[in-house]
Amino acid sequence: MGNLRLTAIHTPGHTDESMSYAVADLSSGEATVMVFTGDALFVGDVGRTDLYGPEEAPRLASNLYDSIFKKLLPLGDGVILRPAHGAGSVCGLNIAGRDESTLGIERAQNPVLQIKNRDDFIRHKVAEKPERPHYFRQMERYNLEGPPLLGCLPLPAPFTPTEFREEMERGAVIVDTSAPAAFGGAHIKGSYSIWLGGLAPFAGWVLPYDKPILLVLEDQSHQEAAVRHLIRLGYDRIQGYIKGGIEGWYNAGFPIEHLQLLTVHELKAKLDRGEKLTVLDDRGQDEWDEGHIKGAKHIYVGRLQDRMADIPKDKPVAVICNVGHRAGLGASILVREGCREVYSVLGSMTAWKAAGYPISTE
Repeated sequence: MGNLRLTAIHTPGHTDESMSYAVADLSSGEATVMVFTGDALFVGDVGRTDLYGPEEAPRLASNLYDSIFKKLLPLGDGVILRPAHGAGSVCGLNIAGRDESTLGIERAQNPVLQIKNRDDFIRHKVAEKPERPHYFRQMERYNLEGPPLLGCLPLPAPFTPTEFREEMERGAVIVDTSAPAAFGGAHIKGSYSIWLGGLAPFAGWVLPYDKPILLVLEDQSHQEAAVRHLIRLGYDRIQGYIKGGIEGWYNAGFPIEHLQLLTVHELKAKLDRGEKLTVLDDRGQDEWDEGHIKGAKHIYVGRLQDRMADIPKDKPVAVICNVGHRAGLGASILVREGCREVYSVLGSMTAWKAAGYPISTE
């Protein structure tokens, strides 16, 4: 294309059909200057190899080893790396928070690429237990059958509080993108608390595909980002948003709910007093293994709706995560499912550790 030459490289491992694309700028020479690596190689990590099930994981891991060490890294240390995903994607466990890298930087610093031996690399990948979001099933269906036709991005309608309530009564699902503390102060009954930055990694775990979505935005300028995140997950029935946000709702005289909040000091005091309280840690397995509150119950936030039978109904529940965002989502799920006394722990494990309170690895 013009002065650019694109070379397709088959790089199986994440899936059998995974591809990478090397770019050369012929105006300056024949050498590759950039490579788009899809889900094979990320900044600080490599692609997951578990998508075909545990029986196929060793084969995929072996293929990924060859793709990286025999096809991608030989392109040259100075080649700019352009992967398909960044931090927060579930296609890699520990993708770095920066977007810029080269193959040479990854060769030197990427923890997985320090595993030079093929057998050790395969063992490492097979031992990983990444979460598998529910929306993967929807993506697989779209990949096989084709997605519904979409001429342009949906433009959610601005609803008055009365119109918003009418859509709710027709069965629409409410997503409140406010920060967890703001959600705790006031929200519409039945809302999911998914902060704006959490839509991409967590909406696909909890939102249904067969119902329209209503948005409660902390700031109207967040509308474009919220729609973009949801569309990329396959949610194209974004019905509208409430004008004026939650303030518009309660100014219209409609009822609100509160989600009780706890500081880590209040939680510690409750535990020290021996109060009947379930501490629910809704982080991932790796985070849990690194340290948690002794006696806490562990259920990943994306699995909560499927495991409500494991939540004690006869005592309060305090939900904790890393900094409090997923705790807010988890708490909103419990409230939606009928739990009566639910707390979201502000600052969560980050604040707990900063306060010097004990953690357990058992």
